[in-house]
Amino acid sequence: MRTIPSERQPDSSITKPLYRDETKFAAGKIAAFQWVVVGAFFFLLTGYWDLQVRNEEIYNAKALRNQIKSLPIPAPRGKILDRDNRIIVDNHEAFKLILSRENLREEHVRPIALGLGMEPDVLEARVKRYKPRPTYFTIPLKEDLTREELTFVEAHRGEDSFPEMELIRSQFRIYPQGGLAGHVIGYLGEISDGELNSSEWAAYNPGDLIGKMGIERFYNEVLKGVDGQRRVRVDNRMNTREILGIKEAVPGKDLQLTIDLDLQVVAELALQSRRGAVVALDPRTGEILALVSAPSYDSNYFVGRVNSRELASLMTDPAKPMFNRAVQAQLAPGSTFKPIVALAALEEGLVDENTTVHCPGGASYYGRYFRCHKRGGHGTVNLHKAMAQSCDVYFYMLGNRLGIDKIAEYAEAAGFGKKTGIDMPGEKEGVMPSSRWKIRNLREKWYAGETISVAIGQGYVTSTPLQLAHAIGGLVTGGVWMRPHIVKEAKAAAAARKAEYKVEHMVRVINSMCAVVNEGGTGAASRIPGMEFCGKTGSAQRVSNELMDKGKLGAEYKDDAWFVGFAPRTDPEIVVAALFENGEHGNLAGPIVRDVVKAYFDKKARGAKKQPQTVASAAAPAAEGR
Repeated sequence: MRTIPSERQPDSSITKPLYRDETKFAAGKIAAFQWVVVGAFFFLLTGYWDLQVRNEEIYNAKALRNQIKSLPIPAPRGKILDRDNRIIVDNHEAFKLILSRENLREEHVRPIALGLGMEPDVLEARVKRYKPRPTYFTIPLKEDLTREELTFVEAHRGEDSFPEMELIRSQFRIYPQGGLAGHVIGYLGEISDGELNSSEWAAYNPGDLIGKMGIERFYNEVLKGVDGQRRVRVDNRMNTREILGIKEAVPGKDLQLTIDLDLQVVAELALQSRRGAVVALDPRTGEILALVSAPSYDSNYFVGRVNSRELASLMTDPAKPMFNRAVQAQLAPGSTFKPIVALAALEEGLVDENTTVHCPGGASYYGRYFRCHKRGGHGTVNLHKAMAQSCDVYFYMLGNRLGIDKIAEYAEAAGFGKKTGIDMPGEKEGVMPSSRWKIRNLREKWYAGETISVAIGQGYVTSTPLQLAHAIGGLVTGGVWMRPHIVKEAKAAAAARKAEYKVEHMVRVINSMCAVVNEGGTGAASRIPGMEFCGKTGSAQRVSNELMDKGKLGAEYKDDAWFVGFAPRTDPEIVVAALFENGEHGNLAGPIVRDVVKAYFDKKARGAKKQPQTVASAAAPAAEGR
């Protein structure tokens, strides 16, 4: 019988090697894992060593920076006061937003700009501008934040949103509304790249605010003060948890101006809706009592960093509101120049009070006919009547006898053709031509026929309204010219310039100017009853008579109207010069000067009335006690 073999038992010689292979494979995996663990541990240990031992100070500093913020405390600028200590420019506290460049993320720039109603391209350009600078320079973003802007900032600043946004309290300027004294005060603006690269502003940093015009510019270093610093500990939402230290800001110094706000208002109202300028000064001290340029601008417009395109629009306005006509408009002064020519002729002995000329309406010199402003002529006139009636023919004669260089000598002594030195930026010097001046500037010789026009304030001669007021002020105070200044403390540096002229000659010129207003002269409409108000009218051409006669030119080519006046006749206390651009006739500028002069003496009279009452009231209790 066939036997069925039983089930085979496993061969132990085969099973044992397989088991040994699996054990070795598992042991290899464990060993690899152990090495990975050891490597990771070594890596962590190395990092710990680097963090806690080798570079402990560096990483501690970085950690602290995430908790401690050093925020600037902007110094309040000094206040600006008028001569009676009334505040013209003050400050108010509000929030300012800056971007911390240590936490700045470029992808946040556009959302931040849109959230604040800014143009993203403008903010991106500003961020790019700061890239070459060290990261501790913060980027000024928004000033004087509105309630809506504050809400946006509070809702989005912190680690979870826009950690680069930081709020600080700052001081912002409060200027008179409506542009009062705009050209005197000026305004603040962010320092430009060009200014940063100049020696004048070498100590300043990007984002700093500086004076751009007027007193804000000229006295920037006095007004600006020294910023402080505030160190605080913050949480991840940038909320302050602890104040670690404060270095208080040092406020800027207050400035008291020589400006009288009452006269400033009167001058601006008298000139409103016209293009021109008014300058009122005390010829005894050089103090500027009022300085107006119209049209003007509102300095408040520049608070909070004005939009660049809006600023460009303001700068290119054809009416030139940013142009300070009082110290920068260089225009022919017309017949207001005649007192200088008259004094020169008297001093040189070329004429006296009895020298007469017949005026038929014009005169011929060097082959050319020069018209008088009065077509029918003035008849026979002497110096007194010629000044009162502003007879051009008489002054043509004086100019021809004097010659250009003698006229220039006396005019330059009075301040024409040079800066007065007023403590304001941007002053222009005007032009006082001479034979030397023409060779130097035009490379041509001087022709005698050109002197005829200069004798009546035309031709190459130009002046600013400030120069005119300064020149006439020195003439009517006996040949003493005080340097004009607009800040009280500048008085110490207001050096006088003197000229030795005969008293009787200056008196004759002064009396003839009084005849302009008080003896039926060209300024009779500006007469002030009960006051010896004197002056001189001027009508200055912008183009020749021939061109105007063709009648094809616009209103911008009409003659400029000038008037310069002073009061009283002896020991004048105030001199006022007014320019009315394209006003055609000087007598139309006269009322502007008259209003300012009258306001000055009306205020003085009110002060005189109050003074005795004050003394009496102070003495009354003493009398009752007796």
